[in-house]
Amino acid sequence: VAARTKKVKIGLAVHVLPLRNPVQIAEEIATLDHLSDGRLDFGIGRSAFPRIYQGYGFDYSESRDRFDECLEIILKSWTEERFSFKGKYYQYDDLCVVPKPLQKPHPPIRIGATSADTFEMVGRMGYPIFINPSRVATLLDLKPLVADFHQAREKAGHSGQVDVGLRVPVYVAETKEKAYSEPKESTMFQMQRLINVITQSIGEAGISAGDDRAAQAERLKAMTYEDVLANMVVYGTPESVVERLQELQEELGLTQVIYEVNFGCNVPLEHQIKAVRLINEKVAPNLN
Repeated sequence: VAARTKKVKIGLAVHVLPLRNPVQIAEEIATLDHLSDGRLDFGIGRSAFPRIYQGYGFDYSESRDRFDECLEIILKSWTEERFSFKGKYYQYDDLCVVPKPLQKPHPPIRIGATSADTFEMVGRMGYPIFINPSRVATLLDLKPLVADFHQAREKAGHSGQVDVGLRVPVYVAETKEKAYSEPKESTMFQMQRLINVITQSIGEAGISAGDDRAAQAERLKAMTYEDVLANMVVYGTPESVVERLQELQEELGLTQVIYEVNFGCNVPLEHQIKAVRLINEKVAPNLN
């Protein structure tokens, strides 16, 4: 993408920090920042699902501490000529990491959030937030979580405007009937996959006490496609999608929307291309 484009921003959403060596991440992201001529945004997170960690041989209960250490090491790699670090999981002595990023002091960082406690954590850290709404009953249920993010940010002493981004399934077609029918199979496949991974994480170490995975799974199981259309995705004609996104933008204070046109990864390519073209031509120009 960096080689084939000149102006478009390139964003990673998200890089799960605890699953890789932080020095290697720092080197690779800095290199990509140069290859893209400083057009890179660095999206990071720790993932909400323990099963991912099992595949790498890590304990999910360590995920937040590992995330914190990884981010600190990456920032030191980018901003200090040489540094030492003594942590629980990583130790470095007089390390020099090259290259440094093209953007100074480093590429813009955005942190992904799914669980309630992560909204507060990102607020305290002062970074822009990137929201995955997969664990709420309706998109507007995100409103109190976004408020928690802003409150934690203010309490921690961070001031000024901050980006609030939302990743949301969006599908646009010439008619409402096509917009609903074409992505239906893929959408419901993704809903079942989400039910499965949430169910598998029930009772796992590292899940916060207030994160009721069993209730989330049962709620999703009870949802029909009509429920999904009404509450969890933005599908429709260009006009209706613009109206819905404007509502979300106003209610949630969004500054960025990431369109997921292939929710479930099973939408035929030709339909994806049509949807993206309609978004670019008839939706995006009508949004702030």
